[in-house]
Amino acid sequence: MSVFKQPHLPIENQILGAMTTAQYQRLAPHLEQVELEVGQVLYKANEPITHVYFPHQSIVSLVCIQKNGSTVEAGIVGNDGMVGVTVILGSNTTNTTAFVQIRGSSVMIKTQLLIAELNRSGELQGLLLRYTHRLLIQVTQTLACNSLHTIERRLARWLLIIADRVQSDTFFLTQEYIAKMLACRRTGVTEAANRLSRTGMISYKRGTINILNRSGLEDTSCECYSMIKDEYARLLSVPSQPVLDKGSREQGAGSREQGAGSREQGAGSREQGAGSREQGAGSRERENDFPFSLHKNL
Repeated sequence: MSVFKQPHLPIENQILGAMTTAQYQRLAPHLEQVELEVGQVLYKANEPITHVYFPHQSIVSLVCIQKNGSTVEAGIVGNDGMVGVTVILGSNTTNTTAFVQIRGSSVMIKTQLLIAELNRSGELQGLLLRYTHRLLIQVTQTLACNSLHTIERRLARWLLIIADRVQSDTFFLTQEYIAKMLACRRTGVTEAANRLSRTGMISYKRGTINILNRSGLEDTSCECYSMIKDEYARLLSVPSQPVLDKGSREQGAGSREQGAGSREQGAGSREQGAGSREQGAGSRERENDFPFSLHKNL
């Protein structure tokens, strides 16, 4: 991995581009541009995430690796997001491994430095939490897709997502790699790719994939592609929720305390009422007591 420290880095990542000028300027001195290579591991499952990444042209796969070595892709991160989202949720480890699927540039920052800015800026928290929601939608929809849809439809969805992230209809991926990401046999990918090729939707030669008919590929894809894409667009348009300042939080806390006091008074009144009812019940029980024990006569 090549690292380049530059005073002014181009903003090609949507998360960085959505930051306010003040937020980005505070992070900029700590950002480093890197060139990511295919197969490079950015973090491993259950190991500390020391850096987070904001890809530009590169694509990163988040995969679950089983004990027997089998893998399945849980999510894809490109210029739309950030690699290492669990750190903003308070955990510097996760159950997935992140490795580079398509080479290209990215920006990285040390996890501790990003967390420091998160603790300072509520707006940045809102931005990254919205992205985390987007990624969660992708992960859950991918799970449903892998369980319910044919390989051909899943392959069409996956190729469209990759094309969106690299912003190109031409990219390099082997069938063996695609099979691992889709958790299926290589022969299944070969058959599906051949069908897409025969219908003129894609061409495939020596690992280079060209999307020739995007609208046709979208029609072939399952609904998961449009659902993920539409939800991403919706969340990008949602503004951050306003963050309460210290005074507002204290007023809110005071109101909650007053409410709690009122509830305690109400609870005390109910307890007194309950005590009165218990006294009345006790009087009625004494009036109806049997002159002998039921247990002794069973």
